[in-house]
Amino acid sequence: MEYSKLVDLYQKLESTPKRLEKTHLLSEFLKQVPKEDMHHIMLLVQGKVFPNWDDRKIGFAARLVLKALTISTGISVDDMEKLWKETGDLGLVAETVIKKKKQVTLFSQDITTAKVFANVQKMATLEGEGTVDRKVQLLAELLTSATPKEAIYLIRTALEDLRVGLGEGTIRDAIVWAFFAEKIGMKYDLQENDLVLPDNNRELYEHFSIVVQEAYDITNDFSKVAELAKYGEERLKEVSLEPGRPVKVMLAQKVHSMEEGLEKVEAPAAIENKYDGFRVEVHKKNGEIMLFTRRLENVTKQFPEIVDFVRENVAGESFILDSEAVGFSPKTNKYLPFQEISQRIKRKYDISEMSSKFPVELNIFDILYYEGKSYIKEEFQVRRKLLEKITTQKPLKIVLAKEIITSDPFVGQKFYHEAINSGFEGVMLKNLKAPYKPGSRVGFMVKLKPVLDMLDVVITAGEWGEGKRSGWLSTYTIAVRDEDTGEFLEIGKVGTGFKEKDEEGVSFNQITELLKPLVISEKGKEVIVKPEIVIEVSFEEVQKSPSYKSGYALRFPRLARLRNMERSAEDINTLADVEDIFYGQKKRS
Repeated sequence: MEYSKLVDLYQKLESTPKRLEKTHLLSEFLKQVPKEDMHHIMLLVQGKVFPNWDDRKIGFAARLVLKALTISTGISVDDMEKLWKETGDLGLVAETVIKKKKQVTLFSQDITTAKVFANVQKMATLEGEGTVDRKVQLLAELLTSATPKEAIYLIRTALEDLRVGLGEGTIRDAIVWAFFAEKIGMKYDLQENDLVLPDNNRELYEHFSIVVQEAYDITNDFSKVAELAKYGEERLKEVSLEPGRPVKVMLAQKVHSMEEGLEKVEAPAAIENKYDGFRVEVHKKNGEIMLFTRRLENVTKQFPEIVDFVRENVAGESFILDSEAVGFSPKTNKYLPFQEISQRIKRKYDISEMSSKFPVELNIFDILYYEGKSYIKEEFQVRRKLLEKITTQKPLKIVLAKEIITSDPFVGQKFYHEAINSGFEGVMLKNLKAPYKPGSRVGFMVKLKPVLDMLDVVITAGEWGEGKRSGWLSTYTIAVRDEDTGEFLEIGKVGTGFKEKDEEGVSFNQITELLKPLVISEKGKEVIVKPEIVIEVSFEEVQKSPSYKSGYALRFPRLARLRNMERSAEDINTLADVEDIFYGQKKRS
């Protein structure tokens, strides 16, 4: 397919804020995509060249974009930097310079989506000497043949910053509209921006929506889902878990009391310790054990001792386990906060030394797949019994999460206090008969912690400080996520809780260094960055506010901890979470 057709779609998506209209535009486009192009086009539509579970990144810096533009246009980097400061958007810079480029290519040709995909994907896989120059050449090759409009989105794709407002919910619904509209009998009313269902056939619509969502939950890959949806519902239902391909973990809702928790998950319930570690999804396939984080990153090499613990103490040839790795002191054997062991996740060298200095215990609490069978639709109590059968527990190496089963809030409260006094974050309450729902907060599992006024947010901008903080970004704009559109909505600014010295904790310098490679634009003292750095903030309350895009503001936000090693921007709290807190606090007041 010609890349220009995809660019037309990008422009239409970007021009409308209406979610249903975006869904309609994407669904109509998908109907026209040839089968052989569906895989790469579905990834490009999301501004990606790898599915979510693949931890390879394009890794193309803004400065390299300027070099590629110079090669393809002959316009100097200095001239383009001036434009960059004026527009704050390298895509718009590319559009401008392509319009007036000095070098005219004799053999320019139309770009195809396959060519764009191949070149951009190659950028992420190049290794060795001369890699940077070869990456620049791959982008320059595309820009040389690009129209000004195509150049905008080539740059944004290379920078992994597409900006067309497609969230997971919109993409899921677009697949439903594209491939199951006739069976549902649905239509989209453009004038009213409304979905029209015959005889109010909402149930059938919800059925297909669930089928598509479940296929995505298992594959973590909309390109795979769209390919299968073209062939019908049965092909989607054939999708199964596969060891070696990570799955989004099931997430927990928050509750304010033991009574609320037991009511939400339905008593009797399982109550387990909540660990202050990091989520580890353990896969075994063909004798190989692989470890993935909640962000679907492969960390097998960083934790060789966990691999050994699992190989020696979990029976079976193929499985997928859900667990938490918790750090402990080698001197006292007491559990440590996550921040104490977080540095191990990204560590690539001196692994043995780090293992002895910052040891971890693996706490297993669920199983999704075992010996060729998916267990995600089995009851939790069945899954737990299977874990007890196949796991040999060895304290400070590998154990099952400590658990009680009760309907009594007093018994649950006693267990909760024991957990807090033992250094745990709180407790998890689980519905005994519930299935495992990858990537969902559906109420089958809730968490109870002492401090509830916390949110995981992403940094979208920063401001350069003054005086002794002049070399740092020292005030950060923070945002939550719109679950439907995927858009990041600002909810305030935070500048407290950070340290001035690196050795004291999370510092202004540390955050500044993390944000520098993510800079998209800079105007005056403000810097706009790609939304990748996730932090947890505490706050006094949520207030209504017209000043921020979310419509809310956090009162007295303060950094609690850095979360980007265990949370991606897609994992942060949503606008719906903020609204729940806002209306919940009104009820409690």
